[in-house]
Amino acid sequence: MITSAREALALWFGTRLVMIMITVVGVGAWAKGEGFDFLDRWRSWDAELFITIARFGYDGEPGRPPDPGLPAFFPGMPLMLRLVSSVVPDWSLSGLLISLVAGAVAMVALARLAESEGPPGAGWRSVFALLVCPTAVFLFAGYSEALFLAFAVPAWLAARQRRWMWAGLLGAGASCVRITGLFLALALIVEFCTGGRAHPDRPVRQAAWLAVPFVPLVAYSVYQYTRTGDWLAWNRAQEAGWGRHLVWPWESFLTTWNAAMRDETFAWVFRLELAAAIVGVALVVWLLAKRRWSELTYVGLQVGALLVSSYYLSIPRTALLWWPLWIAVGQACTRRPGDPGRLNRLRPWLLVGYVLLITPLSVLNTLAFLKGTWAG
Repeated sequence: MITSAREALALWFGTRLVMIMITVVGVGAWAKGEGFDFLDRWRSWDAELFITIARFGYDGEPGRPPDPGLPAFFPGMPLMLRLVSSVVPDWSLSGLLISLVAGAVAMVALARLAESEGPPGAGWRSVFALLVCPTAVFLFAGYSEALFLAFAVPAWLAARQRRWMWAGLLGAGASCVRITGLFLALALIVEFCTGGRAHPDRPVRQAAWLAVPFVPLVAYSVYQYTRTGDWLAWNRAQEAGWGRHLVWPWESFLTTWNAAMRDETFAWVFRLELAAAIVGVALVVWLLAKRRWSELTYVGLQVGALLVSSYYLSIPRTALLWWPLWIAVGQACTRRPGDPGRLNRLRPWLLVGYVLLITPLSVLNTLAFLKGTWAG
């Protein structure tokens, strides 16, 4: 486990250096020697909205019309920004530092979780698969994905170890950061009920910890109700800010498909959304076939919610949170003692092929983000 943690940290900080190099070289080339603000390049889209909430609250900056989409963002990241900014005055740098530290925690937990499921060596491969995916840029930026994973993956690891107090408390931390914490909370309950074959001792009194992740969700709903009179203000904000509402899944698919087929700047983004949706559905089918009910609950509810939105939005970025996917990729690329020799010789090459296919997309998506383009 110590070795897997070291490998995960080496990969994490190594890829952070690569992100810095891409920023300096890529943006430096656009600037044509005129210089640029490194931190400003990473203050785009949601990163700016998190800073706005941290500085002024959900009413937005005084003197400006309030952004109706702000309640869609849970308070975990803005609160962390306020805390870190008390030591690091620059808001953009605070966001990057939060993601840096949180991501390191998440990668160590992911490596340990993958190693616990085997085979040996799957840990660093799972981490590597995640860190080179096209939307891994959001784990560097001041977004909420790294912070969520820093709570959620350790919570899942604790649940697998039947440490329900820690699973509940860490799950509550995840629920403070994103609505995805709701799906995690439900998955923890399924894991408690179905995942104890190796550890049959599931005293009923420990089940109370599984209610803890729901507390931040209820508290945030109450808070927004006091502001807006709406118990589901975070959901209404999705529609007000981005025009998202429930539709039939074929309507959502057709809307996204039509957008992807247009000859416009953002068409490639919707093509990436379609590709991520296919991956998500394939993952759900695989989890169902393997009867991995708790992970199916966590991933399946997310995929289902995304596919009945008015159009596909942020599915590639949400895929960063699907640790069963990255563990499955890591396992597929790792040799196993019981496999035939030919298959074992092939497995390491699967990782090579994955990297050759995915890395160029990752670089392009990072450069798109640095240009201020929507990148997932």
